[in-house]
Amino acid sequence: MADKTEVAIIGGGIVGLATALSLVQAGCTQVTLLESEDSVAKHQTGNNSGVIHSGLYYKPASEKARTCAEGRDLLYRFCADHGVAYEKCGKVVVALDESQIPALNELERRGIANGLDGIKRLDGAALLEYEPHVAGIAGLFVPQTGIVDYKGVCRAMARLIEYLGGTIRFNSRLLHVQNKGPSLLLQTKSGDLQANYLVNCAGLQSDRVAWLCGVDPGVRIVPFRGEYYDLTPDAHHLVKNLIYPVPDPRFPFLGVHFTRMALGGVEAGPNAVLAFKREGYKFLDISITDMAATLTWPGFWKMAWRHWGMAVGEYHRSLSKHAFHKALAKLLPELKIEQIQRSGAGVRAQAMDRSGKLLDDFHIVGAPKQIHVLNAPSPAATACLSIGATIARKAKQEFDLKLRLPN
Repeated sequence: MADKTEVAIIGGGIVGLATALSLVQAGCTQVTLLESEDSVAKHQTGNNSGVIHSGLYYKPASEKARTCAEGRDLLYRFCADHGVAYEKCGKVVVALDESQIPALNELERRGIANGLDGIKRLDGAALLEYEPHVAGIAGLFVPQTGIVDYKGVCRAMARLIEYLGGTIRFNSRLLHVQNKGPSLLLQTKSGDLQANYLVNCAGLQSDRVAWLCGVDPGVRIVPFRGEYYDLTPDAHHLVKNLIYPVPDPRFPFLGVHFTRMALGGVEAGPNAVLAFKREGYKFLDISITDMAATLTWPGFWKMAWRHWGMAVGEYHRSLSKHAFHKALAKLLPELKIEQIQRSGAGVRAQAMDRSGKLLDDFHIVGAPKQIHVLNAPSPAATACLSIGATIARKAKQEFDLKLRLPN
């Protein structure tokens, strides 16, 4: 006999956990979260740069701007309440030359429109007061940005979910889904589960989970690996908090930056290269199945044709420590090549449509008895509690769940 639950959530990353937490806090204790790995936060959540984003980059009044601002404040409160390591330290965004001033002006406009009180425009001299070793002609100081231990956040969420009556099943990769009239039969590696409703928060596997459920996602998950270097201890003094470049608006990546970590150390990166495996954290991690999924998607070749020059540069930095150091030294000229050492990597689940567009916003698709989160880009980790509450409200409406949710 299969176990039974009201709502099954696929994926134990920070969005799946936040969704489960929102549901159990609202009174739905029959919630079962299925995670394919042996612990939470094994992939995107546990391999990012550990930044709590401010909401600086997003179009004013957009869903991204709203969820980031709301989720940021909720996350700071959650960390304080549950003893998770964090610090609200602020960051500087640096314009290296005059060509980047218009983009910096636009960031300042967006930051003010998004309610970032205390944001400061910096000239070259003021920039050095915040980051004495940085190179640049102007910048912004954004006080709302912080650093956090996201794995710690996820462990705290998992404990709270189980305390409130929810269930988490590890080593439970989803294999098959059958529509059994009023319910769904989920076949997993840890046994069957009968669920009235399903929420797909599977990240790197979210499009495949949608297909298992009989839903055409309309997008393909294309994995991009971001590789990091750690600064050696003798270089830590070069970075006081967080140093970011002015991003290139053509791409949904923020560029290589420096981040002081909540648990100690300073990280530099990431770059952004196509990964040959969805969970491919090393250059030679290869999956024929995953590569075929990417290469047979019509949008991939359209995107590759448009941006091949950028891709060559990113792969050059991936393979060459000298090239990576050169990019970092634009921001910190005093940084020596021997003061950086290869560290870990993360893989971003980037949804791409058939035209080759990289989706830059959250993409959530509904189906009978199902909700599929098919794109949850940055600032998803920052905004997780807001996103979880949004999905819970959507579940209340579409699944007719009796939930006690705040307005």
